[in-house]
Parts: sequence; structure tokens; C-alpha cells
Amino acid sequence: MAENKLIRMDNMGIVVESLDNAISFFTEIGLKLEGRGIVESEWAGRITGLGSQRVEIAMMVTPDGHSRLEISRFVTPAVISDHRTAPVNALGYLRVMFTVEDIDEMVSRLIKHGAQLVGEVVQYENSYRLCYIRGTEGLLIGLAEELGNK
Repeated sequence: MAENKLIRMDNMGIVVESLDNAISFFTEIGLKLEGRGIVESEWAGRITGLGSQRVEIAMMVTPDGHSRLEISRFVTPAVISDHRTAPVNALGYLRVMFTVEDIDEMVSRLIKHGAQLVGEVVQYENSYRLCYIRGTEGLLIGLAEELGNK
């Protein structure tokens, strides 16, 4: 029997209150809006287990075209839980990590858009400078700057 091999990670989903604010924030990081629309089909509710649903979705793509964020705003049913301000040691999905050219410039720019540095920017050996920020709606975002490749 042939081995069933993973092909790729297609996207990561994030649920937000304001799709416009999230698109603006992730555009500032450097992602591009690939598409936006409403999903309210019977098949979608069967996938999520929510039954009848109406969800506004935006798909954002990284500059290299390999990674995507699917940002969703549930119109119906209403959101029932909020994990956005959970600490970094909470169970579940933690964050999205982006590699950037200049971490100091990116942090400075994102702070002007309401982001907050969670801890501090630290250097790991001679490989990376890293930090976590809380972005729009309290979403936890990791930033990494590769060292020695400039």
C-alpha cells in the first residue's frame, strides 16, 4: 500500500470581529489580499458543524505565495468564545509567525497601528531576533528576523 503523503499546509484560519481592521493590519505586515467574499452555503455549515451559517471571509497571502491566512468574521451564528487575550502558555493554537527583513522597523510600524510588544525583542544565538506582539483585536503574532543573511 502506498504511503499517503502530506502535500502542504494550505492556510491558517483566524476569526475576528472586524474583517476590515484585520485586513489592514495584515497588509501592514506585508500580506496581500487575495480575495474576499461571503460563505453561506449548506456544505460549509456541514464542514464546521454549525449548520446554517453566514461568514465573511478574506484570504491573505504572503509575498512568496506559499502561505495564506483565512480571516473570518461570523455574521451568524454569533461568536460564543474569545481566546484573543489568552496568555502565551494557554492551550490551543498559539500564534502565527512571520519572518521579516527588519524586526525593529516592523515592530515600530505595527505599534503605530495599535500593536503592543508582549515581552521584548530577543536574539537567539547568531540565527534570529524574535518577538511576540499583540496585534489587532489582541491577536498574538510572532516576528522573526534572520541574522547573517543580509
